[in-house]
Amino acid sequence: MAAHAADDAAQMALGKKLFTTATPACAICHTLKDAGAEGAVGPVLDELQPEASRVAKALRDGVGSMPSFKSSLTEAQIAALALYVSKASRGGK
Repeated sequence: MAAHAADDAAQMALGKKLFTTATPACAICHTLKDAGAEGAVGPVLDELQPEASRVAKALRDGVGSMPSFKSSLTEAQIAALALYVSKASRGGK
């Protein structure tokens, strides 16, 4: 169980880092309190509280004016970012 918690924490840390450092950074467009982001273009993630699968699909395929990150992020990075956004938007749950 401890290994799973450590892995989860590592995924969350990587996801949070990617939220602000991916190109373009998610934080530019999206508001997410946990990341200190106050973007005004995309949905407010704290209100949307998307499932990780929905975030991963948006990252891979793009949606609306959001570009696809399929060519700039690995699947592992997409998974970490999706987990982070999903959990952080729900207050870590």
